[in-house]
Amino acid sequence: MSKRYKPHDPLPMIWGLVMPTIEGVVERITYQDEESTYSVARLQEEAANSLITIVGSMPGLNVGETLRISGDWVAHAEYGQQFQVETVERIAPATLNGMERYLGSGLIKGIGPVIAKKIVRAFGLASLEIIRARPEKLTEVDGIGPKKAERIAQAVAAQKDISEIMVFLQGYGITPGTAVKIYRIYGRNAIGAIRENPYQLAQDVYGIGFKTADRIATHLGVVTNSPHRIKAGLIFLLNEFCGDGHVYAVEDDFCRRAAAELEVSEGLVREAVSALMDARVFCGDRTPGGNIIYPSHFYHAESGVASKLLGLMRAPLLQFSADAPAILAGLTAAEGRTLASAQHDAILLALKNGVTVITGGPGTGKTTTIRSLLQLCLAQGWRFLLAAPTGRAAKRLSEATGHDSKTIHRLLEFNYSGGTPSFQRHEKAPLDTEIIIIDETSMLDLLLFYHLLKAIPPGTRLVLVGDVDQLPSVGSGNVLRDLIDSKVIPAIRLQTIFRQAEESLIIRNAHRINQGEMPVTPAGKNDFYFIACDDPEQIAAQIVDLAAARLPRYLTCDPIEDIQVLTPMRKTITGVDQLNQLLQERLNPLTPRSNELRYGTSVFRENDKVMQTRNDYQKMVFNGDMGRIRAIDREEGQLHVAFPEPGGERIVVYDRDELDELAISYAISVHKSQGSEYPVVIMPLSTQHYMMLQRNLLYTAISRAKRMAVIVGTKKAMAMAVKNNRVELRNTRLAERLRQG
Repeated sequence: MSKRYKPHDPLPMIWGLVMPTIEGVVERITYQDEESTYSVARLQEEAANSLITIVGSMPGLNVGETLRISGDWVAHAEYGQQFQVETVERIAPATLNGMERYLGSGLIKGIGPVIAKKIVRAFGLASLEIIRARPEKLTEVDGIGPKKAERIAQAVAAQKDISEIMVFLQGYGITPGTAVKIYRIYGRNAIGAIRENPYQLAQDVYGIGFKTADRIATHLGVVTNSPHRIKAGLIFLLNEFCGDGHVYAVEDDFCRRAAAELEVSEGLVREAVSALMDARVFCGDRTPGGNIIYPSHFYHAESGVASKLLGLMRAPLLQFSADAPAILAGLTAAEGRTLASAQHDAILLALKNGVTVITGGPGTGKTTTIRSLLQLCLAQGWRFLLAAPTGRAAKRLSEATGHDSKTIHRLLEFNYSGGTPSFQRHEKAPLDTEIIIIDETSMLDLLLFYHLLKAIPPGTRLVLVGDVDQLPSVGSGNVLRDLIDSKVIPAIRLQTIFRQAEESLIIRNAHRINQGEMPVTPAGKNDFYFIACDDPEQIAAQIVDLAAARLPRYLTCDPIEDIQVLTPMRKTITGVDQLNQLLQERLNPLTPRSNELRYGTSVFRENDKVMQTRNDYQKMVFNGDMGRIRAIDREEGQLHVAFPEPGGERIVVYDRDELDELAISYAISVHKSQGSEYPVVIMPLSTQHYMMLQRNLLYTAISRAKRMAVIVGTKKAMAMAVKNNRVELRNTRLAERLRQG
């Protein structure tokens, strides 16, 4: 909630008094909170022909709408007289101006301000009725053909249905954008589907959790100890727990916490857990520490990964030439370079084994090792495939090796047809090659790794390259660390920092931090700087000035494309949300020529840098992917976002109700930066972030920078991070399963 606008407590209703009722057109929305639906707007009152301020919960409010509202007048100490809204009814616009503003507000897909003006000029106050009852007449308007007329009619009908859903859901905390998603999934039967099983919403609709579904269910008469409710709650709670990176929960702890959360007895919870295991929704396992519970997909993935890896390890391999060391020496000598002994050993290890892990920090030659291995494969006539978890990482691998690289999803030929996501490469249609190299393996989560392994037939070599000291994957599991910890998969660590890399303070300091030592910042021209600043607001101001002016001038670089702000947390003055507001206004302000689209409290503008915040398998964009807004179609209510891929940019189109999948990303969390590199990294480091100050977080942030890294903050906060070597523990059993064979 904004500090500036706070909802008033509902006014007490005195029995027998009738609340004032006002009709008018929404002229401007001053503030709108997508989550709480609290809004502040200016309404052109029709009866008094005056402009008034209205405040209150008004879901889906749009400029140009005609409202009939009831409530009462209140005197705000700072903002004066306001009308506190208690009930809202949307009515057909009663004036030509109101009709034009309503149609052109962006509420109806396919109609922008220009088309709205033409429609109202042609049909006047009958415009809405024409669209609903005789949409074919819209073809009389210049610029509207039969297909567009049909689409506009469908959009108006859908808007009517969505409004009914909003009215039904009012009071449950359902945002207008989420109501649109409910409509997309259930259509006109949405209200019936919700009445039949409100808990299905938590599984089917992104943005609705169990608590919201539970509020609706309670209102509809579902009792607290209903088995249906308890099962739905357990599914939600276990998935929520695994959302922090775990793949299982300890049964006793989970049942105890779930009973408290659901406000039922532990006995009922255990009965529901048993029923969910019988239905194979959950899977159980016994460990020396007690019984554990998996969501079934994680159980099968973890068991499957262990089995597939051991199968690749045991399978007979196509043998390389016995004189591989000599061939390798000749290839490197021809290029005038020499491999370190660990690099040499890593390549031979990859030739010898079905699965090999190569790990190492920045500047230790991981990319050179991959290039040399590829040269050896080419000399032998072997085919190879290169891939990485994200588009940015795959693109960087292509540039570094000179060979084609793909995202793992592209490699496995991901497809979304008939509403069902699937990979076209699997056991029955495996990848056909001699060796597969995956870079940035620290980003690889358990489920994606399982899909990859299912597509690799026995006899194929798999080489996994990554930095185990970075933060673990955003998704569940801790794949790279588990493989190394198992001592079953052959692994080698590259530790020699090459001379050219050693000249970089970024690389030297990344390794110092990783070893528990404070970074050094000698005077002179460097690529690593620390700017001392105590006050969080001054830290934020320094960062904005560095990103917008000082560093672009000093380095002659693009402030949006080349500079990335990384911060430990979302909240606080130096967190992701606040910094993004400041950076957007400085780097990409609204101008008379710029185009923008508002969604709740977010403002998206052409040229903004944005990030995908969840996996969208239909669009083939994934949590953490970053792109740029290339165009905004206000008529269609769409954003066109360009995402980088090895072959060039790919444009992805987002409808208005899908914008909660995107976030402005001039500043992002360190966790979201995994697998990416940026020419310049700026990082705030304040004791405000004390909960997140840990060594591998600081190490990950610094190692993302290529040309320059700048930390703005306090030495105390830096020391706290360097000293805190707590590794994020995740509940996984992959290492143990590998050891058990």
